[in-house]
Amino acid sequence: MKVLVTGGGGFLGQAVCRLLAARGDHVSALNRRHYPELAALGVVQHTADVRDPDAVRAAVAGREAVVHCAALAGVWGPARAYRSINVAGTANVIDACLRAGVPRLVHTSSPSVVHDGRDLEGVDESAPYARRFLASYPASKAIAERLVLAANGDRLATVALRPHLIWGPGDPHFLPRLVAAARRGRLILPRAPGKRIDTVYVDNAAEAHLLALDALTPGSPAAGRAYFITQDAPAPAVSWVNALLAAAGAPPVTRLVPARLARATAVAVEHAYRLAAVRSEPPLTRLAAVQATTSHWFDLTAARRDLGYEPRVSTAEGLARLTAHLSGTPGRTPGALGHAPGSPSRTAVGALRS
Repeated sequence: MKVLVTGGGGFLGQAVCRLLAARGDHVSALNRRHYPELAALGVVQHTADVRDPDAVRAAVAGREAVVHCAALAGVWGPARAYRSINVAGTANVIDACLRAGVPRLVHTSSPSVVHDGRDLEGVDESAPYARRFLASYPASKAIAERLVLAANGDRLATVALRPHLIWGPGDPHFLPRLVAAARRGRLILPRAPGKRIDTVYVDNAAEAHLLALDALTPGSPAAGRAYFITQDAPAPAVSWVNALLAAAGAPPVTRLVPARLARATAVAVEHAYRLAAVRSEPPLTRLAAVQATTSHWFDLTAARRDLGYEPRVSTAEGLARLTAHLSGTPGRTPGALGHAPGSPSRTAVGALRS
């Protein structure tokens, strides 16, 4: 199959490209810069921005399917930036698919589109979109997902996947923040007894995209639907964070603060940043504090039934792979623990995102 992956240079995008190339598909990618890792896979790269409709049309032309991973992620930033990339960019992809007669579109969404600040315990895809959002990222992703699912029809079959808290070797964002904060003694998490969260190993998330691609035809059960994708192994946030830190050889988090204090502090910090017109991301945001103090895990019945999805890489196996990767064994990605843009002293609370 001739497949275009938007955001192919990203953490998830590269994993999707690797799996597509490994099974013999003809893979191209649309990225804002050139990636040697993709070139090594034989991926044809279109260096462009998803906000450029002409560039998107050129990249989509001649493809048989599109996997749309490109997005601006984060818990802070101007709403217009999230709208221009996540909403307008997605609209450009849909338009390009329809113009070029591409029959399949797999869209990477997020479980945060249904998270309104309350516990999500074993919910399925019937859960409604949140009525209020604590950040521009989930708000923009909810609009984008609706656009994709509304575009489903006889000419274009669409599906939206909601992978939750992706982790694994090569993560350039979440894990570096955790490790940096732990090693500086600045790692803090809320005390949230009884609250559990689920996550997904990067290869499982990538495989779900291939399964959706193969299952997607006009009129198929998957067409026009959204699916949660996780490990199906919910656990307390502290346990998960400490498991990642152990894989990286970093000290565990031991400093816990009351959940109410974490939420109140987040409100105060956001307010202070806005009053001072500070552009950089605060060390703690309302979205991160709420996600760290509520349960969010999901029912995977629909993904198993319609896509044949199973988290084939268990959490234990994923952690073993991550440990080997970070210990410098052959195959490690250089710079996998390089600091993401921004302060390396952010707390774990500030790093949590869907």
